Amino acid sequence: MRNEKLEMKKHISMLFALYLSIFNTLLLADNNVSSQLRDIKPLLEIPDNSFYIYWGLIVFVSLLVLAILFFVVKKFWNKRKINLEKAYLQKLKNIDWKESKQSAYEATHYARLLATDERRKELFSQLEPMLEKYKYKKEVDEVDSDTQNKFNLYVQVANESI
Repeated sequence: MRNEKLEMKKHISMLFALYLSIFNTLLLADNNVSSQLRDIKPLLEIPDNSFYIYWGLIVFVSLLVLAILFFVVKKFWNKRKINLEKAYLQKLKNIDWKESKQSAYEATHYARLLATDERRKELFSQLEPMLEKYKYKKEVDEVDSDTQNKFNLYVQVANESI
């Protein structure tokens, strides 16, 4: 029995020695690994600009859409302006000079709307005083030939420029 106890102690001491050697190996291996990893730097914080890029893209796309919308609206506005000029010119051509007072008011109104360039403005400034004598009175005479000729010249110039 004593022999068995002695063998058991021997066995336990061998197991303990084995355990210690494994523990030392692991401890040395851990030290060895940590000594190898000392040249690796710690984690760095990488700046994240995706938030600014996201909002920058939203602003850029919004400005682009607004610019396109502006040019489209401007194009339609110019077309509308041309169409209005054609309508005003047609109303000038359709004026009935039998009622000289009403005709003078209409001619002044539509000629003023069509006077957008220098030549038409100049002709309108010459035509307007001629038409003034047919407005603001209770009874007026028929339109004289000078006024009629100046009006026809204005209509012709407006027709050419539109």
